[in-house]
Amino acid sequence: MDSIRWRHKIALYLDLIRWDRPAGWLLLLWPTLTALWLAAGGFPGWHLLLVFTLGTILMRSAGCCINDVADREFDRHVKRTAMRPVTRGALSSREALAFGAVLALAAFALVLTTNRLTISWSFAALLLAVVYPYAKRFVSMPQAVLGLAFSFGIPMAFAAVRDTIPAQAWCLLLGNLFWVLAYDTEYAMVDRDDDVRIGIKTSAITLGQWDVAAIMVFYGAYLALWCWVVASTSRPSVWWWLGVAAASAQVVWHFQLIRSRSRKDCFKAFRMNHWVGFALFAGIALPA
Repeated sequence: MDSIRWRHKIALYLDLIRWDRPAGWLLLLWPTLTALWLAAGGFPGWHLLLVFTLGTILMRSAGCCINDVADREFDRHVKRTAMRPVTRGALSSREALAFGAVLALAAFALVLTTNRLTISWSFAALLLAVVYPYAKRFVSMPQAVLGLAFSFGIPMAFAAVRDTIPAQAWCLLLGNLFWVLAYDTEYAMVDRDDDVRIGIKTSAITLGQWDVAAIMVFYGAYLALWCWVVASTSRPSVWWWLGVAAASAQVVWHFQLIRSRSRKDCFKAFRMNHWVGFALFAGIALPA
């Protein structure tokens, strides 16, 4: 009986961190790994690859714990989130926060194997992860706060490799922020009706009828900034431009999906966005 109870508990914790939905941490992972490769001028070494890959997964999982506790009262009124473990009472807020703290401490232990600059910036990354779930109560475009949180692996990657954060890292962060605005606005379009009813602020609500047009502008700014940084700091290979072409083709496909504003297609566009990031990563990582 105890083993059954423990298996059930483990299943709840895995559901809490969206273990069966890896798209969330892949959206963080690809730009972080791309920054690692750019900072190192190639393969960054197994140590940093392991630190940033596991750290990304752990911190995204910790963020899910914080988010679900912060949003538990709102999530009860949204069809897509009503059955989350904390929302339905299968896990308590204390259990979720304790688990999130363990995950965050594990991520910090990995960061401790890097340098002082990376360690110092990790506190800013943690602060953003804690602040974001509450931004939707006060900020008309909370996706911008998420964009900062989801992009902070970029300057930390440069810090870990070079022990400094050059201007190109901040330009890449800005570009990635636009990407987060694009895909998280698609995500917000899924729940727009529920969010209006319960009083949550999102970019989909703020942008209104301009949501689709704005998303395409965000995608364009993301690709343009990343292309400018890569082209101005290195000699891009043919793989890079093929990656950009593949990412651009996916953006066109996403436009076709979201233009009708149907919940199903907007959610599909969001879920497929990690392939956009992967295309750019592959363009950097593949040998010239």
